[in-house]
Amino acid sequence: MSHEILTVAQCYEADTFADGHGVRTLILMENAGRAIADEIVKRWTPRETVVLCGPGNNGGDGFVVARLLREHGWDVRVALLGKRADLKGDAGEMAKRWKGDVAAVSAKSLDGSELIVDALFGAGLSRPLAGVAADVARAANDSWQPIVAVDVPSGIQGDSGQAPDGICIHADLTVTFFRKKPAHVLMPGRFRCGVVVVADIGIADSAIDAIKPKLSENDPSLWQFPWPDPLKHKYARGHCVVVSGPAHQTGAVRLAARAALRVGAGLVSVASPPDAVPVNSASLTAIMVKPFDGAKELSQLLSDMRLNAVVIGPGCGVGKETRDLVKAVLATKAAVVLDADALTSFKDDPS
Repeated sequence: MSHEILTVAQCYEADTFADGHGVRTLILMENAGRAIADEIVKRWTPRETVVLCGPGNNGGDGFVVARLLREHGWDVRVALLGKRADLKGDAGEMAKRWKGDVAAVSAKSLDGSELIVDALFGAGLSRPLAGVAADVARAANDSWQPIVAVDVPSGIQGDSGQAPDGICIHADLTVTFFRKKPAHVLMPGRFRCGVVVVADIGIADSAIDAIKPKLSENDPSLWQFPWPDPLKHKYARGHCVVVSGPAHQTGAVRLAARAALRVGAGLVSVASPPDAVPVNSASLTAIMVKPFDGAKELSQLLSDMRLNAVVIGPGCGVGKETRDLVKAVLATKAAVVLDADALTSFKDDPS
């Protein structure tokens, strides 16, 4: 499975790439709607369903879902935010293919429904939900009916995962396409999406090579744990150094050090300022404690090339001293993990 994360703009690029390589956007919309309908049929028995369609392509996906669920024998109603005649492009075409009635979206649209499909707004929404859309979102959340969101729950911004004014759909299932967006992994969007399914709608993986995304979701399949080889030296599995802060805040450092040991580092040391040496030494067994005092001594310690991975930040404190330590660590050839105070210390000058 691929773990790239695409911004909203990059998702548009992926659609354009597919269109330029023989997969028309209308086909992408049909495939998207089919993927959503398939996920619904897989999870629920036929029931009265309302599909809430918006004025854009998300609404077009919704019309496809409605048509395909009806073909499966489901009792489906469509409620549209706007006028059917105003729908343009692919969304307009999919609206024409829906042969049922179309009602105006309102909170009453949900009456009698046993499942709600949220196809009001997609990831590109940049404004808060308001008016009828906000009323429907509140009513849907209060209905306790299962909610399936198309791409992202309406009200969630695709690149930030935020819901302006806090109003958004709380979905049980979200079906997105090709790759996840930031909203699927960042809170509160991640929580509001429910279960996230990434569907293949016909965009070739070669689109990723053209787009060159910089974001990726962390996942165990990406981790490479060094498996011990009985014929190799412990340094073949690396020596991780975790930089400690002062004596009164060393707990997180020891947790990180134990984690490094557990996942397979050959050796692990805690680089400790003088006042923290006693507490770290008394609390650690299989992990060594290496004293240092200031950025210069940390640089000298890390000049040993066998110390090839460094974690710095947890419990270090925020300020100039931590910034100097971070710069000393980054000046080495070691692999570096920056966390917590190592990041916060640069909040006023992130570049």
